This record gives sequence, C-alpha cells and structure tokens, in this order.
Amino acid sequence: MPFTAEELRLDHACGPGRDGRWRGWITVSVDAEALRRLGLDPGRAGSVVPGGASPPGWWHAAGERYAVERG
Repeated sequence: MPFTAEELRLDHACGPGRDGRWRGWITVSVDAEALRRLGLDPGRAGSVVPGGASPPGWWHAAGERYAVERG
C-alpha cells in the first residue's frame, strides 16, 4: 500500500435511514503530502476531475431511480 497508517484516517458512522433500517458509511481521508508523493496535487482543481467520457443518459437516469427507490 502506498500510504502509512499515519497518512490515512478512517471514520465510520452509522444511523437509521428514513426507512428505519440502520446504515453505515466510511470516510477515507489521505494526507495531502502522501498524495503529492504519488504525483497528485489536492489543491489543483484538475486533479479531482474525472477523465474520459461521461456515461450515457440512461445510466444516470437509472442511478437516480435507484436512489429514490432506496430512499
């Protein structure tokens, strides 16, 4: 793994969703200097813009339907 334990931060949170079922999520944070060492610049806007073509419209619509259904 390109990062040491000191360069990573993992946060876990959980709570009930609108449907009453418990949900959990994890946030991963990486130290900026560790990203620079890999050639990434977290302060540069272009470093977080995905490359390549955008998925087709139907793909986005299906994702939105799925999100609404899962509520």
